[in-house]
Amino acid sequence: MFIKRLIIENKVKIIRDIEFTSGLNLILDDTPSDDSKSTGNNVGKTTVLKLIDFCLGANSNIIYTDTENKKDIYTLVKDFLVDEQITITLILTETFDDPDKKQIEIQRNFLTGKKAIRKINGNSVLAKDYEDELERVIMPDKNIEKPTFRQIISHNIRYKDESINNTLKILNAFTTDVEYESLYLYLLGCSFNEGAKKQALTSQINQENIFKERLEKKQTKTTYEIALALLEDDITVLNEKKSSFNLNETLEEDLDQLNLIKYNINKTSSLISKLEIRKNLIEESKQELDNSISHIDLQQLRILYNEVTLNISGIQKTFEDLVAYHNNMVVEKVKYISQDLPHLIEKLNNSHHELSSLLKQEKELTERVSKGDSFEELEKVIADLNEKYREKGEYENIISQLNEVEGNIDNLNKQIESIDQYLYSGDFESLLKEQVKKFNRYFSNISQELYGERYGLTYKRETNKKGQQYYKFNAFNANMSSGKKQGEILCFDLAYLLFADEEHIPCLHFLLNDKKELMHDNQLVKVAEFVQHKNIQLVISILKDKLPTSILNKSHIAVELTQNDKLFRIENNQ
Repeated sequence: MFIKRLIIENKVKIIRDIEFTSGLNLILDDTPSDDSKSTGNNVGKTTVLKLIDFCLGANSNIIYTDTENKKDIYTLVKDFLVDEQITITLILTETFDDPDKKQIEIQRNFLTGKKAIRKINGNSVLAKDYEDELERVIMPDKNIEKPTFRQIISHNIRYKDESINNTLKILNAFTTDVEYESLYLYLLGCSFNEGAKKQALTSQINQENIFKERLEKKQTKTTYEIALALLEDDITVLNEKKSSFNLNETLEEDLDQLNLIKYNINKTSSLISKLEIRKNLIEESKQELDNSISHIDLQQLRILYNEVTLNISGIQKTFEDLVAYHNNMVVEKVKYISQDLPHLIEKLNNSHHELSSLLKQEKELTERVSKGDSFEELEKVIADLNEKYREKGEYENIISQLNEVEGNIDNLNKQIESIDQYLYSGDFESLLKEQVKKFNRYFSNISQELYGERYGLTYKRETNKKGQQYYKFNAFNANMSSGKKQGEILCFDLAYLLFADEEHIPCLHFLLNDKKELMHDNQLVKVAEFVQHKNIQLVISILKDKLPTSILNKSHIAVELTQNDKLFRIENNQ
């Protein structure tokens, strides 16, 4: 598939409609190199490549995030893409010569949720199914799970530092050797159906090893086993010590009874205290009333009373009557208050008697219980035993988990070994050697034609720190400058497209390249002629003043950007 058009539009109008052709396509930045105020950055030339990658499944944040510093976000661009509801349309074509040939139209926007546009040939696709649907439409003959669609096309799209500076190590930093193995075996036509299974098994082994490392963070399995044996010896000694204690046979019953008696002693003591308080209150009240009975000198009061009766008429009661009435009232009060006293005294006596009996029983039981060894010592032994059993349970659990992890790792390794028996067999390696030779014919011939040097691809079987085998691929050449490193990368990509066509391996027929300023003018001229002749589409974003006139004449200028006319034309829309 080739890139035919890239359209940038909002709800109202088309902002950019970029057409591509076969051969060399240029995305130019027409900022003069002697313009000290304009750096040539941020006009959008690399963003064109990113937009194509975005339509092919890349994350939307690549458009408004600095490629070299992921923390730098271009808020102006991000807000524009969202607020203006920008839609990107990528049209791929099978050929430029026949308009009736297969075409693929891909549409995406930068909104989320229900407002998100994610269409392939007019059909909306869920985010989780997007990459699979792209693979189904673009590479319908691919019939294996690994490598993924995005991994396969990674060498077609080079604008990130990893892919610009490395020929083969072009995926993210977290990509494993086994994933690279699956990728290049597939690209060389040596794919095998269990590649995905091997990657999954390898990933599981890595997870199990991480878990094992966490379990053994403090001690190794052997140390835990030795510590467990020592713990079991300590437990045996403590159990023997516990069984040797001189304790009576009815200890538990005696302890229960002793606790009950102590409870009753406290209860009875409390009752006695309350009864004593009531008794004392009654006696104090009785004493106060007794003291209020009149014992005055009646003879003297009678004289006073007679004088009063002489002066006041109508007094019918004698003085003796009044005194007798007062004293009778006091006596009645005393009787009323004192009526509960005998009952209280009896209850107090009974309670004292009961308390004496309980204290006696407590003494007897305490003596019986204390005849054996010290309970404090027994409690200490039991506490030590409990702690030892807790540690034993912890160690046994860790050892059990380590045994399980080791069993899982052994089982996974056996499954990988069964895969490796085929993958590293003489027959498979013979096939791999033959495919590498075929590829190198293209690689060396193209590099000789374009750069006058022969590059090649080689491989070797290696084993990583975890004992896992894998094929490691390398591009080899003589000592080169950074410019020629760029040439090696480009020659590899061009060679692969020709090799894939010969081997009928599904692939994209376009290459996207950024930062080719280091390439020599003569090399660029030769590349332009080569891709035109071989019907390959090469899209390069580059500064215009770095290009010779002959390149401009032999190439298609897809879009030319300036500081006054940037890709999204945000400034023009404000």
